[in-house]
Amino acid sequence: MKAETVDAHRRPGRIAGARRAVKRFALAVAVRLWLPLLLILIWEAVTRAVGEAYFPPPSEILAALHELWFSGPPSRLFMTEEALEDFGPSLFSLFAGWLLTGLAGVVIGVALGLSRTVADFVEPMVHFGRAIPPPTLLTVFLAVFAIGTPMQIATIVFGVIWPVLLNTIDGVRTVERLYLDTAEVFGVRGMQRLRRVILPAAAPKIMAGLRISLGLALILMVLAELYGSTTGIGAHLVGAQRAFELPQMWAGIVVLGVLGYLLNTAFLMIERRWLRWHLNARGGTA
Repeated sequence: MKAETVDAHRRPGRIAGARRAVKRFALAVAVRLWLPLLLILIWEAVTRAVGEAYFPPPSEILAALHELWFSGPPSRLFMTEEALEDFGPSLFSLFAGWLLTGLAGVVIGVALGLSRTVADFVEPMVHFGRAIPPPTLLTVFLAVFAIGTPMQIATIVFGVIWPVLLNTIDGVRTVERLYLDTAEVFGVRGMQRLRRVILPAAAPKIMAGLRISLGLALILMVLAELYGSTTGIGAHLVGAQRAFELPQMWAGIVVLGVLGYLLNTAFLMIERRWLRWHLNARGGTA
């Protein structure tokens, strides 16, 4: 009976706390969305008043977006067959290229960061390679791999490996001497020191490089599909432009923008969780 009485007294407080949480969430959403919604309303009004064919109003773009990609059955999360055909190849190329980039960039970056001798030989080639704009090599990748997924992945890997590589090198080289000396005192050496001391200390810079490379990977995915693919979102953009289906073209642009926002948001959530200790050490909040 006493437990029930205590629970009855606590219930109003819980309800009030839940209401406050909902209000805070609603306020945060409103603060984030008011400016985009205002810009969309202005865009709608201006484009309808001007009547420029190349800039359709948002309502027409959303209608094309729904009809083209999101008018499918609930069993497929409302995605149409065309959505699966366009999104699937694009996302595969994006994540395959980015994951290969992350693996290669971190491994090579750690090796160069640990060995100044090796770095002296390799770093000139690194700085030469990162100075080459990836679009200039599209024809080379087309000649080597022909049109298709391998060409797109090669374009992504070459274009986005540099932030991961350079951030990893810098992160490994700038590990605080105190950490290394402490590890030495406790007999932590070799791979154990790399795994327990160096990589955790370099993780914030490595994650920053991975986040930058993810945004670049999305850009290069589209670029590679514009010139070297018959499927994917980039190929859809080219087809819609050539057919003068401008609302469908803009629908593709909107999808890319939303995809970039979602990828960045998801990565930031993962980064905050994995680097919670780093944020706490800086006095930040997770």
